[in-house]
Amino acid sequence: MGHGGDVIQELTTDHREVDEIFAQIEALPPGDKRRKDLADQATIELVRHSVAEEMHLYPAVRRFLPDGDEIADREIQDHGEAERTMKELEGCSADDPRFDEYMGRLMREIREHVTDEEQNLFPRLREAAAPEDLEKLAEKVRSAKKTAPTRPHPSAPQTPPANKLLAPGAGLVDRVRDALTGRGRTD
Repeated sequence: MGHGGDVIQELTTDHREVDEIFAQIEALPPGDKRRKDLADQATIELVRHSVAEEMHLYPAVRRFLPDGDEIADREIQDHGEAERTMKELEGCSADDPRFDEYMGRLMREIREHVTDEEQNLFPRLREAAAPEDLEKLAEKVRSAKKTAPTRPHPSAPQTPPANKLLAPGAGLVDRVRDALTGRGRTD
């Protein structure tokens, strides 16, 4: 899937990619080792996406929308719940009885969050922000995803300025761990 365009197009593309990974997981039988590999891949994409939203999208939501603080706080709370679920999932193999429970919970959480963003937040943001602001945000989001963590860190700060300072360091450590373990590789 192609990335690019403004921030709404960029994030919507991310949503479609994660939903495709979820569909692949759902198509495999319970206990299949590939389900864990796909869950790891989904986690990598979700964490990078969430960190980029928290660093750049939600501060813009606070700035552009009259009820932006309330919206951003709710979205960040959703991210926290999903990160805790991903952390639980990270400790499970595909044949662990808890894997399907955590994976099902994560899919529900993410699908509800995506629906809310795409049906409510994104249209309001598109109406309130200038096209050039949405383009600049997209560049910042794409840049943030390159250095963002790839593993859930539920206790890490989720709001600026602390998240902007700590995320790149955590991202570097996560990518080194991923390289050493082969996590996230799509051979």
